Amino acid sequence: MKLFSCLAIACAAIAPFVHAAPARMSADEARHLLIRTGFVPSAGEVRAFEGRSAEQAVDDVISAARRAQPLHALPPEAISAPPAAVAQKTMSRDERQMARREQIREGFGIKEWWMREMVESPTPLAERLTLFWHGHFATSQQKVVRADAMWRQHELLRANAMGSFRDMLHGIARDPAMLVYLDGARNRKEAPNENFAREVMELFTLGEATQGGGYTEGDIREVARAFTGWSLERDDLSFRFRPAMHDFGTKTVLGHTGSFDGDQVLDILLDQPQAARFIVEKLWVEFVSPTPDPREVERIAQRFRSTNYDIAVAMRELLLSREFWDAANRNSLVKSPVELVVGAVRELGIRPQDVRPMVQKSAQLGQNLLVPPNVKGWPGYTEWINATTLLERRRFADQLVAYVPGDAQRMAAFRQAAMDPGYQLK
Repeated sequence: MKLFSCLAIACAAIAPFVHAAPARMSADEARHLLIRTGFVPSAGEVRAFEGRSAEQAVDDVISAARRAQPLHALPPEAISAPPAAVAQKTMSRDERQMARREQIREGFGIKEWWMREMVESPTPLAERLTLFWHGHFATSQQKVVRADAMWRQHELLRANAMGSFRDMLHGIARDPAMLVYLDGARNRKEAPNENFAREVMELFTLGEATQGGGYTEGDIREVARAFTGWSLERDDLSFRFRPAMHDFGTKTVLGHTGSFDGDQVLDILLDQPQAARFIVEKLWVEFVSPTPDPREVERIAQRFRSTNYDIAVAMRELLLSREFWDAANRNSLVKSPVELVVGAVRELGIRPQDVRPMVQKSAQLGQNLLVPPNVKGWPGYTEWINATTLLERRRFADQLVAYVPGDAQRMAAFRQAAMDPGYQLK
């Protein structure tokens, strides 16, 4: 914390004094918007936004993110079909280990594909939000194993990243990777498994019960009953509802009583005002400042709910808020390892033929794509920075300068900027 405080104080001291969304953005203001909604912008990207109104610029950035499509298709051969469940029973231990290694290798291929998308995308906000939701609905391939399941989840998050949070939540409840990761596929009426029920309330919609979530252990047990029978086909891991495993009995969730199924429970959760507040607070910490303003969160949360959880509406309100443009919140957030690595490469205009070293470097710095540390995702903020990771972050800049061809004077200027504590902040 002391190390980060020094970084923040040093950089906040040089930030311009801004209080509201500007009618005509300066170069510094344009850079602020672009670094918060993407990665480190190039000088050309900053010039393209300089002089425009913040409202127009935010609308354009959001509109582009809503229309965004991947630049590259994942090669069909990148994900194989694992052996059928029946065949797996006859496999030797070595064959099963070999099959697992193949799945991990394919997962690494997905990471490389995504890293290239982040480097080359003309709509970086779409990538940033996909990354944000990957941390929110954290799922690790270390437990899921199947690369095809991880890929399907990525497609779900990408498709809804700037769309409907309601649709994304309903989709994630049926998502094969999530059903494996939180043991939902094992949830049956004879022995309800509470893992998904607990996390869908605590981590995905309402927050901790002791922090305003408003639910009890009894609610968690009832929610678990509603999701019994939500299962998978063993061979292709497609979602399958199994009526014989489902509890059709009466349940009481947050004061509502009925023979609810999982979808009805999700809608009950989203009917709680706390759900919108919780999501807006998380988006605030990702894009505005480390400390959400309760009144502004409430205002934006009401807009969010009134539009049936349209993420684009919440993002627009956040990016045009007084707090987003306030100088006190400039340079107050820490770049994640992926943001740092991708941002540096984009800033230098590099289009690497091989992005594997970038995937490895972000993992070394603490953010291994498809492998968050636990169901809570990456803690972020000050947790990204300590004496070791700060040294490694600076070493990354040295490695870029040493191994990437470029104008010597320009690379020297980049290295000097990267050594400044402010380069770790956004």
